[in-house]
Amino acid sequence: MSQPNHGKSSGRGAKILIGTLVGLIAIAAVVLGVDYFLNKDKVPRGATVGGIAIGGMSPEEARTTLEYSLGGAVEEPVIIHAGELQSQLIPAQSGISVNWQETVEAAGTQSLNPVTRLLGLSRDYEVDIVSDVDPAVLTPTLDRVERDLTREPTDATVTIETGAVETTPAVNGQTISREELNDALATSWLDPAGVELDAEITEPAILDDSVQEVAEGPAARAVAAPLVAHGREEIDGIIPPERMPEVVTFHFEGGSFRTDVNVEAAQGILNETLGATEHERQEANISFASGSKAITPSVDGEEINWEETLADLPERITGEGEKEFEVIYIDDPAEFTTEQAEAATFNNTMGTFTTGGFSETSGTNMGITARTVNGAVVLPGETFSLNGFTGPRGTAQGYVEGGIILNGRADTAVGGGVSQFATTLYNAAYFAGMEDVAHTPHSYYINRYPAGREATIFDGAIDLQFRNTSDSPIRIDTSMSDSELTVSIIGVKTVEVESVNGGRWAQTSPNTVSVPADECSPSGGAPGFTTSDTRIIRDLSGNEISRETQTTVYDPQPIVRCS
Repeated sequence: MSQPNHGKSSGRGAKILIGTLVGLIAIAAVVLGVDYFLNKDKVPRGATVGGIAIGGMSPEEARTTLEYSLGGAVEEPVIIHAGELQSQLIPAQSGISVNWQETVEAAGTQSLNPVTRLLGLSRDYEVDIVSDVDPAVLTPTLDRVERDLTREPTDATVTIETGAVETTPAVNGQTISREELNDALATSWLDPAGVELDAEITEPAILDDSVQEVAEGPAARAVAAPLVAHGREEIDGIIPPERMPEVVTFHFEGGSFRTDVNVEAAQGILNETLGATEHERQEANISFASGSKAITPSVDGEEINWEETLADLPERITGEGEKEFEVIYIDDPAEFTTEQAEAATFNNTMGTFTTGGFSETSGTNMGITARTVNGAVVLPGETFSLNGFTGPRGTAQGYVEGGIILNGRADTAVGGGVSQFATTLYNAAYFAGMEDVAHTPHSYYINRYPAGREATIFDGAIDLQFRNTSDSPIRIDTSMSDSELTVSIIGVKTVEVESVNGGRWAQTSPNTVSVPADECSPSGGAPGFTTSDTRIIRDLSGNEISRETQTTVYDPQPIVRCS
């Protein structure tokens, strides 16, 4: 029995299959060849420009189609995207137009690759636009677009505003490539999706996480409740949340936030009300203006110890410290009390001095000063200032022109003669044992005064000052006649004072000056010299307490010749 010939059957099938494939390929080749010859001068299939299909069209038809469909695009805004920013321009206003012929040419020609030709039947591809540009118009537009697409990074911030915590988010900075902008705009401005650019992103130094930590921490605690400082007299100092921006600020430093609490500003706000609880110390005062002893009571002082009161201020405002606390005070009791003033006596003449030899006008000025100073009380430890006590000494106060020494010769000036009162008061205080705070001798010696123990004075410039070094208040008494002025220091006498003059030495000769006759008072001049005065203070038992020597140099008084 014979077997089927499978090998021959299989061979015939293979031959049939191969023949079929060869036939199909031949047919495809013929079709592709015919298609190529029919479309070889046309735009490749699948080509689009600005979303408009031009594949399979002749170049002329493609140009016409594009001009018809996209010709108005040059008047439409083009959106340019870069990172988180965008800008726009209108091509026609920016010096951009379309070169339709070169754009169609950029689509290329039909490919001989059968795969490419077959894919063109089902797949589109966008052809870059070819643009003509006017650089003179386009450059300023690109400058603007570049600015629109560029920004500096902005740090996140945290502040306290109107009693609430305010934050602003961080914003990334970015830059773009001008070259990329130029290229992308020239080729892609017709893309319906707009022009996409890469942006180089720069993060800010302060990010949202850092700000949030502060906002939820010290900033939130600062505005959680008012800060209340309880003072005396049921008066409180308050910093409400609304005023916290004056006190609390936040600064980014070294990679983290620093919270600053302005203690001085906080003190200022609290003191707006607490200032009324402070009282300046006032010593008891004694006056004889009415002719009899009158006492102004003493007042004990009290002031806030701000350093201790606000020692924990940062912790109270931005930390966990208590928002309400007690103000710490410093008591400042009067040193000369009402009781001491009432007990004060003025029974002893501690020092007294008399001068004379003054003119009528000088006497007028001295009399005004004497009446003003008469009865002045200087408390223990207090400094008396003659200029400060009398105030200005001008015509408004009744002073007239009196004699003075100017450049070594006689002259006049308003208030002239008051230096004689100063010398008389200086000597009274000298012998009362008062401390010499400030006195200025005359430049030229005046022979009616003791050498080395006299003083001049000038309104607002040269003053006479002494300090009451005794334990009791003193009173300045003055009396004046037509020829003499006496000033006395009255109080409790506890010392005796001796003055020892050291003589005169180092004499200097005067020079001669000529003065016009209508201004001249001739003078024979006087030599200058140096002298000293030693004050010795002893207690009432004769024991020496102190010894002090002062040296004075007097200039020679010139010889005046009238010409």
